[in-house]
Amino acid sequence: MNISDTLRNAGLVGAGGAGFPTYVKTKAEIDYLIGNGAECEPLLHKDARLMEAEAPRVVRGMQLMAEATKAKNCVIGIKSKNQGAVDAIRAAAEGTNVTIHELQDYYPAGDEYELVHEIAKRLIPPKGIPLDVGCVTNNVETFFNVARAVDDGVPVTHKWLTITGAVREPITAVVPIGTTFRECIELAGGSTLDEFQMSLNGIMMGQWETDTEKRVTRTTGGIIVLPVDHHLMVRRSREPAKMHQIGKSACDQCTFCTELCPRYLLGYDVQPHKVMRSLEFTLAGEAMWNKWADLCCSCGLCTLYACPEDLYPKEACDRAKDDLREREDGWSGPMEVEAHPMKEYRKVPVKSLMKKLNLLKYEHHAPLTEKALEPDMVRIPLKMHIGAPAQPVVAVGDRVQCGQPIAETPADALGVTIHASIDGVVSAVNGEIEIHRS
Repeated sequence: MNISDTLRNAGLVGAGGAGFPTYVKTKAEIDYLIGNGAECEPLLHKDARLMEAEAPRVVRGMQLMAEATKAKNCVIGIKSKNQGAVDAIRAAAEGTNVTIHELQDYYPAGDEYELVHEIAKRLIPPKGIPLDVGCVTNNVETFFNVARAVDDGVPVTHKWLTITGAVREPITAVVPIGTTFRECIELAGGSTLDEFQMSLNGIMMGQWETDTEKRVTRTTGGIIVLPVDHHLMVRRSREPAKMHQIGKSACDQCTFCTELCPRYLLGYDVQPHKVMRSLEFTLAGEAMWNKWADLCCSCGLCTLYACPEDLYPKEACDRAKDDLREREDGWSGPMEVEAHPMKEYRKVPVKSLMKKLNLLKYEHHAPLTEKALEPDMVRIPLKMHIGAPAQPVVAVGDRVQCGQPIAETPADALGVTIHASIDGVVSAVNGEIEIHRS
């Protein structure tokens, strides 16, 4: 079986959050294979702990992908501050073609456009992907999973994630897919708060959740527990219409949101301050201003860091992009890209970002725990990846073992196989498969 089929059958998708099926990337021929170990979201540390603990498998997974893609350069981007991870990967990579590119501690260093420019010195065309400039990027956990699938025949059944914030024992853990957030928080000693909300996968670009019975998926990278009255929670709880109303009345067009926009500094025509103007114009003018949002990556810096008036330019850009999609209005601006001459001097340090967001007291090392989480029941969604949902291949009452396929994507569709994450009996099959431990 070739590596593409192996990875498809093992259920590999991007572990950094997007969930794109990894097997597709093995079919390209590239110049640069880039490992994303930047982990630029505040408070998350699962990639650093993974590289410290499993560096040989990360390097091995990268070598396997490099062999498949004929990559001439294999580079893992790691922040210099994560010295343990740097040392572990360097030792594991000795004598191989895998090298390390040490990154500064800025946000969003892990954005793939940023990473490709930083490591390969190439700029992805507007609305493009890394492959357009001869590059493929993968999260370091994905490389770990590649090695496990190819060398050991082990599919993706568990997820590495950081559990931190207002918990008694901030940790990094490896938990079965389908586990509840509640059980993860209990593994970290429980919350120190009576009431809290959770940020999933990151403060800046993640989702916010209140239901602790929701489940870990293949793309969950972290659970951050914060007070319900935290400034971030209050801001995000506003209805979009209210956000836009505030912007309409208060934006003074200072341009800070644009001047600090990472995509603007890379040379892409993103201008949030002009998108904010669309809040003040009639429908006849919105199309003109919305185009300045089309290349926005929704990193959130404009809203959560740059704006001196605490407005919502990122949310205005989100609305503008929705409007453009509804009109099926594709990018029609310049395709030539050149980085801004001030780019290197406008990087936002993560520590400054955390200070602005009142998060410094929640910054913890989050060591890898040896405690195992063994849930009595898991619910595993059939749609945890970009592409078509998987189709069940088990029925209620079937006994399954951890690692056994329980759903498969049709051969002619984009998608991967899904596996049981515990031994047990199938108790429900609908949009997800429920398994009770036996």
